[in-house]
Amino acid sequence: MAVGEGEQQPLHILFFPFIAHGHLIPVADMAALFAARGVRCTILTTPVNAAVIRSAVDRANDASRGTGSPEISITLFPFPDVGLPPGVESVPGISSKAEQEKIAEAFLRFREPFDRFLAEHHTDAVVVDSFFHWSSDAAADHGVPRLAFLGSSLFARACSDSMLRHNPVEASPDDPDAVVSLPDLPHRVELRRSQMMDPREREGEWAFLQLVNAADQRSFGELFNSFREMEPDYVEHYHTKLGRRAWLLGPVALAAGKGMAERQDTDTDSGRLSPDEERCLRWLDGKAAGSVVYISFGTIARLLAAELTEIARALQLSGKNFLWIITREDTDASEWMPEGFADLMARGERGLVVRGWAPQVLVLNHPAVGGFVTHCGWNSVLEAVSAGVPMVAWPRYTDQFYNEKLIVEMLKVGVGVGAREFASFIDHRSQVIAGEVIAEAIGRVMGEGEEGEAMRKKVKELREKARSAVKEGGSSYDDAGRLLDELMARRSSGTS
Repeated sequence: MAVGEGEQQPLHILFFPFIAHGHLIPVADMAALFAARGVRCTILTTPVNAAVIRSAVDRANDASRGTGSPEISITLFPFPDVGLPPGVESVPGISSKAEQEKIAEAFLRFREPFDRFLAEHHTDAVVVDSFFHWSSDAAADHGVPRLAFLGSSLFARACSDSMLRHNPVEASPDDPDAVVSLPDLPHRVELRRSQMMDPREREGEWAFLQLVNAADQRSFGELFNSFREMEPDYVEHYHTKLGRRAWLLGPVALAAGKGMAERQDTDTDSGRLSPDEERCLRWLDGKAAGSVVYISFGTIARLLAAELTEIARALQLSGKNFLWIITREDTDASEWMPEGFADLMARGERGLVVRGWAPQVLVLNHPAVGGFVTHCGWNSVLEAVSAGVPMVAWPRYTDQFYNEKLIVEMLKVGVGVGAREFASFIDHRSQVIAGEVIAEAIGRVMGEGEEGEAMRKKVKELREKARSAVKEGGSSYDDAGRLLDELMARRSSGTS
């Protein structure tokens, strides 16, 4: 067994997630999968961020009631007063460079509640977001092993390590279209210079990532929301070439007991879905299998008015049914909506636009959905793979350009739209991709030709491998067991 028997107390793991949806949600799922293996799990966060994961934690606890598994608990600490508006406690809430600097200051002040928790409770390990690089030394001070979790793919992390070690941008021509190769990787990986961070232009961010990488290398190990069958060469590279200890536990949404059928049951009972969410699913129910393209750029991305216009044009040109989620709209619809699009929407037959939140896992697993236009955030990529849906890749920032490489070139389960501009949601952005290009990419993914058929076949094969990985005897299930066994052995030996 992975945890102790008889009178031995269960392992206690503290989870300390970064304050953005894409980091919080997989941590809650990870806590659920460990709790199901008999581990006592505590999540330490602020009140606003706790609200993001509260329902997921409640569902996991409800599902485990009567099984003997420990309940997951959430411990709160107040968000530091750094001059942000009331209620702004997470990355999606900020809108300027000045607010970005304030939230970075808050991160450093998170050490006090982290230290206090470790001083007051016996924990066998801490799972801490890599962005809290200071937690490596803090955990060591308390004699607690730190397990770093960034929520990225192993491939993206290996690419980032190569970039940080070698800085290939520095030696490349001063041309945004210059091709930059990342050295010392299992495959040839090339990006345009404009798709990569330029250390000279982002000195502070570059220094921060160096601290993050160094802290993770000093840690007990690293956890990944991925599975071996998806990126096997990079598991070997990470362990052998880089000499870094890593456990692949994903897809954690599946491993936590949120198998797609089960997740549909739990998310829809007790009226948990909002009216907009129910509207999405009811609308999809009326569409033919594989006929709908789903468009969503996550919770943080901001699209220019011109980008919204071109997406709308693409949807008109594609001829496909569409479900488009707009989470942030900084301009009035009258400023970006192309001629004829309002009439298309008014009829409601071909398309539905939802402003706000959508039940993405339920949407992707709906039989009507045949393609996904995505910003290539890792959670979205894994959800698409787990649902067997091919992707149109439109990366914008951070690890997303690496994930596009994995989707398009390595796994061959999607096509790109030619995004070339590395810019965050608060940076100036200039590239606008034409509607014709987007429509063509949608057609390639959802079309009846050989290319589309091959992508759909590959992604469905990956879906089955993902589901197998988290079942008993699967690669991710076994990795979780090995980790828990090691932590229990460490406790038994009295190692500190």
